[in-house]
Amino acid sequence: MRLWSMHPRYFDRQALTACWREGLLAQAVITEPGRGYSHHPQLRRFQHTDDPRAAIGDYLSAIVDEADARGYHFAREKIRVTGAAERLTLNDGQLVYEWAHLRSKLQLRSPDAWAHWHTLTFPDPHPSFVVIDGPIADWEKIAPATNQPSEQRTTSESEDSSR
Repeated sequence: MRLWSMHPRYFDRQALTACWREGLLAQAVITEPGRGYSHHPQLRRFQHTDDPRAAIGDYLSAIVDEADARGYHFAREKIRVTGAAERLTLNDGQLVYEWAHLRSKLQLRSPDAWAHWHTLTFPDPHPSFVVIDGPIADWEKIAPATNQPSEQRTTSESEDSSR
């Protein structure tokens, strides 16, 4: 399961559809604890909120918004609850780590998307998150080759979201 922490505008088609599918699975697990994956490490950040169901619903809403903007038809009605009272925190080290991971995937499977984003060093977070200083999350499974100091965040770079 990969619930990406960056804004869905950076996703290729495969990442967008996979994130939607995995987000729906996360919603099912959060709604009905005890199902498979209920102890998946990435779910902790949603489960530790005042309203986990609304937190994952808000996360999914941004995925659907991006799908709509691209002309895809994701079933928004599958989102059960929205309106979380809080945004989740996201360590900048985690965002940089995930961004490097996504860029490597884009380079292999979506060269056009990779060419568009490869110079961006620090992406905008998913709208559900607010970025704070901190390391890669303790729940992240770090690949041995990437277990190195992460890139330094120098500016809050944003790209045109109208792509």
